[in-house]
Amino acid sequence: MEAMVKNLSSTAELLAVAAHSDTVARWDQETLRRAFHWALYCEHVHNRFHNNPGIRTVMERQLEMTNTSLGAVFPQHSALCFTDLSRCQHLLLHGLLHNVHAPISIMKILYDRPIDLHKNQDSYQDVKGICSSIIQCKSAAKVLGNLDMLSAIGPDAEVLAESLLNKLDAVLKQPDSAHCANQFLDSVLQGCDEAREDLCVVLAAALQTELTPLLDFVLDWLALKPDLLEYMCRSLSSSLLADIAKRHLRFRDVYSDVLKKWAKEMEYDINNIEWIQVSRNPAVSFQKLTERFVSLFKGSVSLRDHVEAELKALKSEAGDFDVRGLSVWGDLLSEMHKKCPCHSSLQKELK
Repeated sequence: MEAMVKNLSSTAELLAVAAHSDTVARWDQETLRRAFHWALYCEHVHNRFHNNPGIRTVMERQLEMTNTSLGAVFPQHSALCFTDLSRCQHLLLHGLLHNVHAPISIMKILYDRPIDLHKNQDSYQDVKGICSSIIQCKSAAKVLGNLDMLSAIGPDAEVLAESLLNKLDAVLKQPDSAHCANQFLDSVLQGCDEAREDLCVVLAAALQTELTPLLDFVLDWLALKPDLLEYMCRSLSSSLLADIAKRHLRFRDVYSDVLKKWAKEMEYDINNIEWIQVSRNPAVSFQKLTERFVSLFKGSVSLRDHVEAELKALKSEAGDFDVRGLSVWGDLLSEMHKKCPCHSSLQKELK
């Protein structure tokens, strides 16, 4: 009993260090493995003794003393109560994500690859991806709690986006915040070289939130990564991109600029009677470009007016031709007329 109480106190101290101490900067995979081992140990203790009043009382008293000691060292420490022991792994993950000193190498280990769900959950020989199970549980809870509000993103990506924004928020509250935050996002990008599409989905989930200051920073960072931005605009669905554009005017402008850039790079192939990109690999087809403009056009009245005004102006600058093949802008407007016949002002413009 004495050893168990001592272990409980030590794990509470570990959680505080993970959340508030700069020593996590020196954590490696083995340290992380041991941390989650002790977090799981506390969950087992809770499961075994939460209905035993005598033992529970002893543990609660020990936690009170430990919390007092930790509060003196870490003023921002949140007291750990006995019921918190049932979610120690969640608390450890939460603390690491909010600790500005936690290195990106630790984050990469946590999300490196999905955990083997058939593996013995008491075994921590390989800590990589260990938080996948936590994400899956949180995702399931999100789905069950919001069955009428499911997005096109998926709950896993939403949980990861929340984690990303939490970490970014913590970094931006530190000295030299902009430089450190850019380094953090650069590290995330570097760690996702082989999973760039997954990263784009997580970024899209982040951009669907209402955390405007954080999103402004993410968009500033994306503007410095034109290849990633174009990959994002090419790989994500047109409806999803239009939904983000509807929520955030800055993304609308950034996304619209990418689409216009693609259109300007197109040349009309007389032999095949179509617009093609000759200098881009992979090329964006005229059909896909049209699909994205149409989705923006259908997104909302404000999006429709913005897209229409821009295309009309570009068509006018190019000579205001209505003959197919002379102006990519005129042909885009013509295709939108076919796909959006309900918009009378556009019809009138093209007559």
